[in-house]
Formats: sequence, C-alpha cells, structure tokens
Amino acid sequence: MDTTLRDGEQTAGVSFNENEKLAVSRMLLEELKVDRIEVASARVSDGELRTVRRIAEWAESRGYSDRVEVLGFCDGGLSLEWIEKAGGRVMNLLAKGSLKHLEGQLRKSPEQHLADIFAIIEASEKKGIILNIYLEDWSNGMIDSPGYVYMLIDQITKTPVNRIMLPDTLGILNPDQTYQFCRKVISDYPDVHFDFHAHNDYDLATANVYAALKAGVRGVHTTVNGLGERAGNVSISSVAGVLNDHLSASNNLVESKLSGISGLVELFSGVRVPANKPLTGENVFTQCCGVHADGDSKAGLYFNKLMPERFGRKRSYALGKTSGKANIIKNLEELGISLTMEELEKVTRKVIELGDKKESVTTGDLPFIISDVLKGGENETKIKLLNYHLSATKGLKPVASLSISVDGGTYTETAEGEGQYDAFMTALWKIYDRLNKTKPFLSDYVVAIPPGGNTNALVETTITWQYMGNNYKTRGLDADQSEAAIKATMKMLNLIENLKKEDNPQPAVSA
Repeated sequence: MDTTLRDGEQTAGVSFNENEKLAVSRMLLEELKVDRIEVASARVSDGELRTVRRIAEWAESRGYSDRVEVLGFCDGGLSLEWIEKAGGRVMNLLAKGSLKHLEGQLRKSPEQHLADIFAIIEASEKKGIILNIYLEDWSNGMIDSPGYVYMLIDQITKTPVNRIMLPDTLGILNPDQTYQFCRKVISDYPDVHFDFHAHNDYDLATANVYAALKAGVRGVHTTVNGLGERAGNVSISSVAGVLNDHLSASNNLVESKLSGISGLVELFSGVRVPANKPLTGENVFTQCCGVHADGDSKAGLYFNKLMPERFGRKRSYALGKTSGKANIIKNLEELGISLTMEELEKVTRKVIELGDKKESVTTGDLPFIISDVLKGGENETKIKLLNYHLSATKGLKPVASLSISVDGGTYTETAEGEGQYDAFMTALWKIYDRLNKTKPFLSDYVVAIPPGGNTNALVETTITWQYMGNNYKTRGLDADQSEAAIKATMKMLNLIENLKKEDNPQPAVSA
C-alpha cells in the first residue's frame, strides 16, 4: 500500500491539491501498479472531502474502489460518515497499539477503547465499508505493553476486520526487533493478514521492511521518495529493489515507472529528491571514478543487478578531478565527438584542472572545453548576447529587452514575463520563432546559493533542457540569479549550434 497522499502529505510543508492527488492516484494504480493507495485522513477539510470524492468517482469508473483507502478515527462514527459521503469504500481505523498512547492521549482504559473499536466495526459493516485497523505505536507496545497488544489482536481477529496494520510509528525498531515482533504475531495468528508500516528515524526503514517480509508479513506500506513525518517513511523504490533482488517476492510493481512517479511527486511536493537517493536519485547510475569507467568499458566490471534500464534510466560518467580518459571518452561518445590521443590528453587535463577548482563539469560543457583547449574558443559563441536590459517595477510585469547576434545578423526584441528571466526567455523565443530556429524545452531549474548571509554570494543556476528527445544540462555562475540563468541559457543555445548536426544531435547525459 502506498500512502504518499496521506502519510506522505504529513511531511512538513507538503500539501497536494485536488488535481495533484488525482494525478498521483492514477499513476500509482494504473502505471506503477501498486495494490492499494491511502489518499487522505477523514474530516480534515471540505477541500479534502471534494478531493476524495473525485478520486473515489474515478476509482469506481476503473474498478478500483476497494483499492482506495482513507484513514479514520475512533470518533463515534464521524469518520465513517465522512468517508461514506466522499464515496469511499475502505477505512483504515486508527487504534492505539500501545498502552502508553492509549492512557496518555485518549485517557481511556483498554476496555473502553475496545468498545469504541467494536462500535466502529459494527457501523462499518452496516454501511458496507471495508475496515482495516492500524495499531498505532505498535512497536512501543510490543516493547512496553505486549499483553495489551495481544489483547487487542485477540479481540480484533474475532471480527470481520480485513487487515491488521503494524506501524513502527516513531521509527524506533531495528531489523532484529522487527523480525522478532513480526514473527511472533504471525506465528500466533497465521491466518491474519498483517501489514508492516515503517518510519525512517534511524535510517533503518528499508532494512526493517526487509526483516518484516522475511518474517512473513503480507503487506508493506510505502511512500514515493520516502515522504512522511520527521525522517519520512520507507521509499517505494527501495522496497521494489528489495522485493525483486533480495527476496524474489511476487509483486505487481512496474520498475520502469518508478522514476516517473518520483519526478511527479517531487514536482508536486516541492521536496527535492537527493541526488544520491537509491534507484531514483540523479547520481545513482553515474560513475565518477576513471577506474570504474575503464572497467565498465572493458568488461562491465562495475555493474550490479541494478541496471539503469530497468528503471527507465541510463548510465552516465561524471566529469571532475577523479575523471580519467575513460570518463572523457564515454562522454565524447555521447556527443559523437572523436579526438586524437594528444587532444584527449589536453582535454582530460583541463577537466581535472576545473575539478580541482571545485567547478562542475557536465557533458554539455565538453564542446566549450574542447573549443577553449584546442581551437582557441572560436566555435564557442555562434550565438552572441550583445546586450540586454531587465526591469522589475512594483505593480507591473517585469520587462526584458535584448539584442543577439545569430549568423552575423543582429536581432532585437522586447517582452513581458512573470519574472525577469521569464521575460528574457519570452523575448529570446520571439527572435527564435522569427528565424524558424528549433528551441530546447526547459524541464528543470535549480538554484544553489552557498550557506551564509552575504548578499553578494555567487549563485549557481543549473538548467536541464530537453532537445530532440535528449536531455542536456548547462550551468551559469553569477552574483545575480537572473544573470546566472541567462549564462546557462546561452551555453545551451551554443551547445546546440556546435553539435555536428543540429537536426539530429547525438544523445547527451540523461538527467
């Protein structure tokens, strides 16, 4: 069960709107093929009610009604009514899985709490709503009050409850404890469907899921990109890798869709995926060391089961001070550029020199480095930015005026935009449209400012472009963010011009 839209939305600063939740629901169920999704908590807001109703209507039209779930509470039936009103068919009831939580938060006795649970179970049967039960703080319950936990499970298993869900709510367990506790309840109740719900406070969520699956749990809960409260939940991509490569466990997940859903949730949540995040991070299929690139070229020596093609990705070779000739050759092949050994030596030295200065180097930078090192830079600026003016006035849209040189001709344009860079790009594309030149599509924009408080700190703007079905990255560095973005843009335009065939460029590094 993926709970990105419920538990994942409890990430600080994350809130999905109606259209975003529907889009993620569709992708999770229809493309990634998860078995179930938890989309909301009951009684949150009128907007959430509308959202759940819309998801429920779509799910019903696709035959997915019993695969869309909503968290509900022991509130005298108010959650059930809310879910029924929204068109929901499955409620995940939040019960207290530890005596400490029961007494400290609800201030009720076990008998009182059990009576509340039974009342909800009875009401759900009458409404025809499927009921699962979370035993909140179950992990602490197994440590501090196992008798209470077993009393609850004993009683719940006598009812029509569909699944009992075992959360490590505070992320306190290690794999040994997870295996021990899960194995204990599964051995005692072999016919019950138990789910395990991991949190990542000790960075052990994936390991704990592995242990729970080894112990025999039948379901696990995940979120896309590991979203969730505090340190987050276990990431669905990591669970997919464990299921397929370490447990050979049957599942329906479509691995090639993991990167797509990761990017969609990254966009909607505003929470960036770390570059080194397993399976979905930007760098996880990137080799940096020249020794590794050499070994891959000769015999695939640094490959493992996690081949990028499984996940709709491709392998790349980073450029920097640890790069060797093998890295450079791999990147030149991507661009369709051939160099002599002498030329390759010079370019390699330049890349290492830039790496020593902590400057980032991408495949897209190579044509400019080659031009600087071998050709004196004469091919670097086929498109020149002659001058430009940006203005921003309160109450008015920003305006940009610019003049560029293309193939010896000078072209000038002015345009408004939502921001200064947007105005610049609008004016630039007007010129491109006039010249019938093909344009790259901006697909990602990242600004990096060094920590500290100086207003004159250099800003690095990294832009990812799509052009003719391939991805390229260019960077600009300046004290002004808009100027840094403009520098990155001009590098991209000249990269296109310097490729051997503008109409059919060779593939570059896939972001």
